[in-house]
Amino acid sequence: MDTRVFELRTYTAMPGKIDALHARFRDHTLTLFEKHHMSLIGFWRPADEQQAKRQLVYLLAFPSRQAGAQSWKDFQADPEWKSVKETSEKDGPLVEKVDSVFLKPTDYSPLK
Repeated sequence: MDTRVFELRTYTAMPGKIDALHARFRDHTLTLFEKHHMSLIGFWRPADEQQAKRQLVYLLAFPSRQAGAQSWKDFQADPEWKSVKETSEKDGPLVEKVDSVFLKPTDYSPLK
């Protein structure tokens, strides 16, 4: 039985903070995802320019839902992440809201 799952995450940035959020992912978070066995499928910005001023969307893959939970737990406990988050938020939080949904591929999905 295939247990692989995907996690679709949509971040809504605080007003005026989307560039700082992109920089944090670009400069720090990607390396930490790799360190904690979080397979990145891709990042997207909305095609609508107004939405793009506030939203960032990305997709991760995990061997199982349990593996995903463990990776997030390890990521959030990582001293490097804590330092990066604290430094990047010295002028206030970057993220207003995070929406997350775990997805299981259909039997006919080309991506599994």
